[in-house]
Amino acid sequence: MSYPSPPGLPIVDAMTPAVLVLAGPVTRDEVAGLCDDVRARLEAGRAGVVVCDVGGLGSPGLGTVDLLARLQLAARRAGGRIRLRDPDPALHALLDLVGLRFEVEREPEQREPALGVEEAVEPGDPAV
Repeated sequence: MSYPSPPGLPIVDAMTPAVLVLAGPVTRDEVAGLCDDVRARLEAGRAGVVVCDVGGLGSPGLGTVDLLARLQLAARRAGGRIRLRDPDPALHALLDLVGLRFEVEREPEQREPALGVEEAVEPGDPAV
């Protein structure tokens, strides 16, 4: 038995998180608007996560740490959390230094080499 397809686009219940792109140095005046944006994206979506693309923030400083801490606080108050995309290694180190932990997208698991990394083989090593 076959059924005709309904008109229009199919209904998709996607659980993909919203993405907030943070570019350039963010001023203190912009922080409140970005926190409101995170809350609105969490209320509009069902994923409970807002992905913050931090690749365009530039060199990290305490202003960046303050921004991310405030965004995480706004997300937690709205019942969600933020996830970082494309963080600078210096930002990782700075966040560890101040004791803030964030979930990061596409982070290689511990003890697993990053993609594209090959181990060197010395001549004369036995085959495994």
